[in-house]
Amino acid sequence: MAGALVSVIMPAYNTEKFIRRSIVSVLEQSHAALELIVIDDCSSDATMQVVDALSQADARIRLVRQPTNSGVAAARNAGIDAAQGRFIAFLDSDDWWHPRKLEWQLADMQRSGAQISYTTYARVTEDGSLLAHVQSPSSTSYADMLKSNRIGLSTGLYDRRLGDARFKAMGHEDYAFWLELVQRAGQAHRVPFDAPLTWYLVRDGSVSSDKWKAARWQWRIYRDVAQLSLADSAIHMCHYAWHALSKRRSVTTAS
Repeated sequence: MAGALVSVIMPAYNTEKFIRRSIVSVLEQSHAALELIVIDDCSSDATMQVVDALSQADARIRLVRQPTNSGVAAARNAGIDAAQGRFIAFLDSDDWWHPRKLEWQLADMQRSGAQISYTTYARVTEDGSLLAHVQSPSSTSYADMLKSNRIGLSTGLYDRRLGDARFKAMGHEDYAFWLELVQRAGQAHRVPFDAPLTWYLVRDGSVSSDKWKAARWQWRIYRDVAQLSLADSAIHMCHYAWHALSKRRSVTTAS
C-alpha cells in the first residue's frame, strides 16, 4: 500500500485562523501519495485566500467550491464524490495530524487486513492545553460502536473497496457515517500506538460543547438510524453518557 493514493477530505467554512496548520499537517505526511480536497462551504472570511496561496506551492491541493452554504455533511459528501484515491481520510479544518499518521495507518491495515483504521487522539484547547488523551480499544465492532463512537472523524481512514457511505444532515453525522461503514466491514482496527496521531481542537462555543443537544442527537441515531427499540436505545444511552464523560478526563481509555 506504500504507493496507494489517499484522498483527504477537508470541509472549510470561515476557518482562516486554523486551516493553514491543518493543511500543512497533510502536506507534510511521510506518505506523499495523496490529494487534499478542500471543500469551501461559501466562506466569508479569508479562508480561501489561505488555501489558494498554499495550493500555488503544492498541486496536491484541490479546491471544490459549494454553490451555496449547505453544511458540513454536504461538504464532506462533495469531497467523497470528487475523490480519486483508493483510500479516504477526513480532517476537519481546525484539527491536525502527526507527520507519519497515514504511513502508519496504511502499514497497519496491510498487516491486519482491516478495511477501516483509526488512531488515538488528543483533545486540546485553542491555547494548546490538553483536555483529554483519548485511546479507543484496539479494535471495534458494530456492537461496540452502538455503545459509543470509537472513531474520531479526523482519525479515520477507510478502503473504498468497502464502498462509500454518505453523511446525513443530522447531529453526530460523523458517528452515523462510521456506524454504517463498521457494520459493513465487521470491525475497525486502531493503529497500535498509545501516543496521539491526531489532535482535535475544541473551540470556544463549539456545537459539540452543548451536551444536551448532543444527547438528543445520539438518541435520534439509536432510534432512526440504527432502529433500536426503546429499551435498547435507553441501555445504549447509558453507555454513551459514560463514554462522553470519560473523554473529558485528562487521560482516558475509551471502552
